Amino acid sequence: MKKIVLLITSLLFAFTIFAHGPTPQKVQKSVKIAASPDKVWEVVKDFDNANKWLPFVSDIKVEVKGEDKFRTLTLKEGGKVLERLKGIDDDLMKIKFEIVEGDVPVADCNMYITVAKGGNDNESEVQWTARFYRVYKLNPPIPEGQDDESALNAMNAVVDAALPELKKFIESK
Repeated sequence: MKKIVLLITSLLFAFTIFAHGPTPQKVQKSVKIAASPDKVWEVVKDFDNANKWLPFVSDIKVEVKGEDKFRTLTLKEGGKVLERLKGIDDDLMKIKFEIVEGDVPVADCNMYITVAKGGNDNESEVQWTARFYRVYKLNPPIPEGQDDESALNAMNAVVDAALPELKKFIESK
């Protein structure tokens, strides 16, 4: 009996090795801005007007449904992305939001942006963190454009474009 139980357990474990699905991905980048944290935070937490510094967004439409706030980003290169605000914490200077759907090769994408004091009172560090999965949730073969590399490239492109524009926007004020 012990041998049968051991055999069944071994077979179940062997099958679970191959049934792993996608692995979580993460992009985390930061930028130093020559402005006080309070000044930077006022811009970063303005969920409704991020198109002022998001270089790939031509328009934002904001909707409130129940207790949830959503924004639809119209992308300059075509397409739309729907995001939901998950929270704004003024004490921690942290805004959290997620991609609900849209023309990006990521799934289950949760992001947050924090603002912290830099080396002096007139310097801030903004950090953008995104956690997500590739679009294709099943095991290989993975369709082109729905793989981990495509998801990472897309999120890196978003953050790499946005942070310098945020810096430029705030420092030019």
